[in-house]
Amino acid sequence: MKYSKLLIPTVKEVPADAEITSHQLMIRAGLMRKLASGTYTYLPLGFRCLSKVINIVREEMNRTGAQEILMPAVQPIELWQKTGRDVDYGETMAKFTDRHNRVNVLAPTAEEVVTFVAANELNSYKQLPFNIYQISFKFRDEFRPRFGVLRSREFIMKDSYSFHADDESLEQTYRVMYNTYCRIFKRCGLDYVIVEAESGEMGGSGSHQFTIPCESGEDVIVYTEDSRYAANIEKAAVDPVPVISSEARNLLAPEDVHTPHVGSIEAVCEFLKTKPADMIKTLVYKAGDDVVLVLIRGDHEVNPEKLNQLLPGKHVELADEATIVKLTGSAVGFAGPVGLCDKVQTVLIDHAVAAMPAAITGANKTDYHTKNVVLGRDFPLAGDNVKVTDVRNAVEGDTLNGKKLLFKRGIEVGQVFKLGRKYSSKIGVKFLAEDGKEQIATMGCYGIGINRIVASAIETGNDADGIIWPISIAPFEVIITPLGMDDDITATAEKIHNELQQSGIEVLWDDRDARGGVKFKDADLLGIPVRITIGKKSLAEDKVEIKLRSQQEKQTIELVSAVKYTIDLVNELKKKLKP
Repeated sequence: MKYSKLLIPTVKEVPADAEITSHQLMIRAGLMRKLASGTYTYLPLGFRCLSKVINIVREEMNRTGAQEILMPAVQPIELWQKTGRDVDYGETMAKFTDRHNRVNVLAPTAEEVVTFVAANELNSYKQLPFNIYQISFKFRDEFRPRFGVLRSREFIMKDSYSFHADDESLEQTYRVMYNTYCRIFKRCGLDYVIVEAESGEMGGSGSHQFTIPCESGEDVIVYTEDSRYAANIEKAAVDPVPVISSEARNLLAPEDVHTPHVGSIEAVCEFLKTKPADMIKTLVYKAGDDVVLVLIRGDHEVNPEKLNQLLPGKHVELADEATIVKLTGSAVGFAGPVGLCDKVQTVLIDHAVAAMPAAITGANKTDYHTKNVVLGRDFPLAGDNVKVTDVRNAVEGDTLNGKKLLFKRGIEVGQVFKLGRKYSSKIGVKFLAEDGKEQIATMGCYGIGINRIVASAIETGNDADGIIWPISIAPFEVIITPLGMDDDITATAEKIHNELQQSGIEVLWDDRDARGGVKFKDADLLGIPVRITIGKKSLAEDKVEIKLRSQQEKQTIELVSAVKYTIDLVNELKKKLKP
């Protein structure tokens, strides 16, 4: 392929709105262009990379016996209402009303639709198990799209769904998909870690997340210092802090303090000359029709996934202002547990709160806080509606099973779920079992972010000059850079190009009438793994220079051996990525 015949609009300047390396380099290398917030057009080289990832995913999925289908991106809201996920997704779900006044959804995922398909086609245990998948665009109306394709509104996803007669069959397919994902990410040249994960809006009984360790990643990986445990931040458990005895608690009487117009933890600490670890945050939630109090230490954050697990089957969200004012009798920002615990259906107290000798809390009175609040004396630590539990994010200094917890950032590229019967029971995926009795099928779900694989490869493979691609997903495997437009140089470049192409090597011939420095800059920016340089001096000696993008050293190779040497080099790079 000739460079001059391709649309490769490289740019020198770093885009002003590109915050991370992958976003910057995907724009600079001409892989994509922004259309609107969170949506991108993939140009020829970018689409070649995406296509290679898709081909690897498709090959590995087909290898397991999974069958490819394609489901509609426009879906009726009624399906989502059956499972309740129209509420779970909230404003992230993009909806529109058509000319017949029907509400439709732009698919953020496809559990509802695939379950509907199965409900209409499955009738006997003899059809089970089966696994169907699609590779398609999804849309989520992200509040703040950022980091290029890592947090975009429109993205390409491989999502697959398996159906089973029992949990044992689900476990078998789950393990097959787990191992298949290992093969996929290995072939894509990614160094990944596997962590325990929460199922989130997906639901189900178990999940693992495949994450690429990377400082620019939005996910947080939590692991023990002995590396025997790893989870994402939503799942990571912590050792409970022992509840201290009543004798060790502060016995000073509660004291209300006037704190005018001071509602946030930071503002209260500054006003009272204290620190967040000495305060209790009292958060009011709605869980369905119930009101829930969540108490965490002032320097901690509620973990939404842990909270959802503690309140199963209910849509959980922060209470609105009217609910808080009615419950506390005060403005927002001044809630406290004293006197409120018997007014709500559930009180969840984090372990770290239960270990405090005394605390500062809101006074349930506008512009007032209370000092010397003692747990167990001024509000209950036990009761029918009170539970001391783990409801917060892990932080530095926490342990699990006595081992120190460590933290690193990463990019989630895939996740596997045991969905169980969450969807099949609500949409009615029934079949006649071998004993003639009707049963509900159990399900698994397995997703991969295609765009994220491309971005992750760039985030972990780059230097000051540009991208360093794994050869399996690079837009081309080899680039030929002739230095000059002399007939001999051009003829040699064409001959090498044609022979490599005939041998099945994907080769880009930079045939532009441009300075050598420009060609080298663009070759490094594009990140093509192998570069062949043809110059007057080397050609006069019947030699060419061959260089790996990932290395600084150049090899001077006899012209007669150049094609074979390049083919062997490409094959060796590919071999390293075989599972």
